[in-house]
Amino acid sequence: MTSGIVKSHNRNVCAVVPLIFRIAYRYFGAFSVVGCVKLFLLMKLQCLAVALCFGVTVMAGKYSRELNDPKPSGSDGQTVEFRVAKLNQVWEKAKRMQLSPVRQAELHSDLKIQEKDELQWKKMKVEGLDENGEKEAQLRRNFNVILAKYGMDGKRDTRPLESNYLKDHETKEGDIFDDPKLDKLWNKAKSSGKFSNEELLSLKREFQHHKDKIHEYNILMDTISRTEEIHKNVISPLEGDAKEHVLHQKHTDLKQKMRDLNQGLERLRKLSHEGFTEDSEFREPRVIELWEAAKRANLSEDELDSLKEELRHFETKVEKHSHYQEQLELSHQKLRHVEASGDKEHIKRNQEKYNTLAEKTREMGYKMKKHLQDLSNKISRQGLEHNEL
Repeated sequence: MTSGIVKSHNRNVCAVVPLIFRIAYRYFGAFSVVGCVKLFLLMKLQCLAVALCFGVTVMAGKYSRELNDPKPSGSDGQTVEFRVAKLNQVWEKAKRMQLSPVRQAELHSDLKIQEKDELQWKKMKVEGLDENGEKEAQLRRNFNVILAKYGMDGKRDTRPLESNYLKDHETKEGDIFDDPKLDKLWNKAKSSGKFSNEELLSLKREFQHHKDKIHEYNILMDTISRTEEIHKNVISPLEGDAKEHVLHQKHTDLKQKMRDLNQGLERLRKLSHEGFTEDSEFREPRVIELWEAAKRANLSEDELDSLKEELRHFETKVEKHSHYQEQLELSHQKLRHVEASGDKEHIKRNQEKYNTLAEKTREMGYKMKKHLQDLSNKISRQGLEHNEL
C-alpha cells in the first residue's frame, strides 16, 4: 500500500515538472531553472517523507491492533475471549463441558484474573524483574489450580477434602459438607436455637466458604507435589538455587493457607457455640476473613478504620455479585423452560436476556475478585511493613 502511494505521488510530481520548467524559463530566464530543479527535488523529498510516515503509521497501527485486540477465532467471525492462547483453549473446552451458568461465569472471572497476571508478568520479564522465576512459577501454579478446580486437569478428583477426613465417617442425614468436623459443628449450631433463619443462612455461607478453601488447599498441595516431581527430573546445577527458592516459596504459601484454615475453623467453632454478636462488623465470609487478617497484621487504628470502610464497599460488591449469580441461575432455568415450548420468538428474547445477564455476572465477578486480590495484597504488604519497623 505504501509503495502505491509513493508511485502515485511520483507520477503527479513528474507530470508537473515540464510545466514548471516552461513557466520558469519563459518568465525568469535560464538562471531560474536551477532554482526550479532545487524546488522539484525538495518537493520529491517531502513527498517521500510523508509517504514513509504514513506507511509506518499504518504498519504500527496494524501490529498494535493485532497484539492488543481480540482476533477472529475462525470462519464464523466470532472473537476470542482472552489475549493468552492457553486461556482461550481452556474457555473453549469449558463451553463444551456444559458447566452450570454460575460455575462457567466463575471460571471466566478466574481466567480474566489469570490473564491480567500473565500480561503483567510478561511486562516484568521484559524489564528483567523476575530473574529467579518466582512469579512465573506462581502463575503456572495458579493456572494448574484453575484447571483442577473446574475438573479440567485430565484426572478424576479423588482428593479428600481435608486431612481430618475419616474413612470410617458415615454420611448421616444433615451432613452436607462432606467433612466430619464441619458437619458436626453445623448440626450442633442448627439445633442450638441460637440462630434465626437469616443468621443460619449467613452461617451456612461461612461453612461453605471454609469447605471451598479446604478443597482449594488440597488442590494446591497436589499441584505443588506434582511440580516438585517435575523439578527433580529437570533440575540442573546452574538452576539449583533458583529452583530451591521457588519451592521454598511454594511451601511458605501452603503453610500460610493451612494457618488460614485453622483460624477459619476456630472462628466457626466460636460462632457455632456463641452465635453472632451484635457488633459483628461484616456478614460475608470473604470480607470477615480479610478483616480478621487485618486485625492480626499489627496495623494502626487509622489504617484499620480506613480499611474497614473499604471492606464495607467490598462487601456491597460481593453481595451484588451473589445476587447476579442467583438471577443468572433463575434466567437459565427460565430459558430451558421456554425452549421446551418451541416458541422461537420467545426463546430469542429470553436467550438475549440470559446472555446479557451472563456477561454482566462475569464482569462483576472479575471486578470482585480483582478487588479481593488487591485487598489481600494490601493487608499483607502493610502487615509486613509494620513487622519490619
